Amino acid sequence: MTVFFTSDTHFGDHRVLNIRPRPFSSIGEMNEALVRHWNTRVRSQDEVWHLGDFASGLTVAQQLLPRLNGRKHLVSGNIDSRALRELDGWASVHDYHELMVDGTMLVLCHYPFRTWNRMHRGALNLHGHSHGRLAPLKRQFDVGVDAQGFRPVLLGELLDKAAVGAEKRPSC
Repeated sequence: MTVFFTSDTHFGDHRVLNIRPRPFSSIGEMNEALVRHWNTRVRSQDEVWHLGDFASGLTVAQQLLPRLNGRKHLVSGNIDSRALRELDGWASVHDYHELMVDGTMLVLCHYPFRTWNRMHRGALNLHGHSHGRLAPLKRQFDVGVDAQGFRPVLLGELLDKAAVGAEKRPSC
């Protein structure tokens, strides 16, 4: 089993095409591309932690959630309604969650934190909400689709990207 992270799919939400902006000509095209990118990476036995803002409405969520591979967990965001949170397709639903993956403690929330539990002991904060527009703190990662190539991402990929970024910074 592999563990993936994602956020801010905003399935069915026409407003999101202009937030960053996204490279899709329509909501239908965006929805299908996001499903395709998800299912290309995620197998049925994998886990996906979706850190909020899954879909703009219950109908689109009901249509798309069953089409997505993996055992899906929701850490709800500001647009995720109570009815969306109660859909049968979620393995679990949280407002905040702490998780160990590959020996690393992860603090999961839709919103980015300034501080988080065990941050000075190596814990990482994974979040969404900012659509790749917020400069991260050390050990903090935006897993939203806008920041991650419109696909779920692995913890190792986040850490590799951070290491490459650190190598490119000039030393004093």
